[in-house]
Amino acid sequence: MIKLLEKLPSEQCPKLIHRVVDGVCGQSGPRRTDYGERWSLTEWVELMNALSSFIHFGVGRGCFDQEIQELLSDLDTARAEALLQCVRSRFDEIRHALVDRTNGISSTQLQDFNWQLKLALSSDKLSALNIPLLNLSLDLKENGIQRLVTIEMNKEELHTLISALEAANKVILKLKAP
Repeated sequence: MIKLLEKLPSEQCPKLIHRVVDGVCGQSGPRRTDYGERWSLTEWVELMNALSSFIHFGVGRGCFDQEIQELLSDLDTARAEALLQCVRSRFDEIRHALVDRTNGISSTQLQDFNWQLKLALSSDKLSALNIPLLNLSLDLKENGIQRLVTIEMNKEELHTLISALEAANKVILKLKAP
């Protein structure tokens, strides 16, 4: 569907591609009316989806120039170079937008944390406890609202938390691996 880009004169391609990148980055994207009647509504939607998907794929996977050129092999050289140049020049901006979009999947995000280690020496029922306790304070942002969650854990609970976090980290590392 990227082949539909060939209906646009090659000198106008960079402007359209930058507008598509604007849309990917959360700004206003291109409007069909700005480009006349070159494409039917169906073609326009297919072209926008193809360009957006290509940009997401290229930046999300960290593709190199050669890999991107292979993906664009059915597109003429001028248009392929315009697309490549745009992605190359705005790579960091696109990546940041994609990371923000991914982070926004969860309504709750960790903003900061703090911890304190305490030693409970006694309680109202026992005169000698000597139990280490960890107080973990989490600053969370949920739907734009800051809230503080405080958790007190003994040694076993802390080990369970650490094991769960290590397992989650292993899963993330597997997902990142090519």
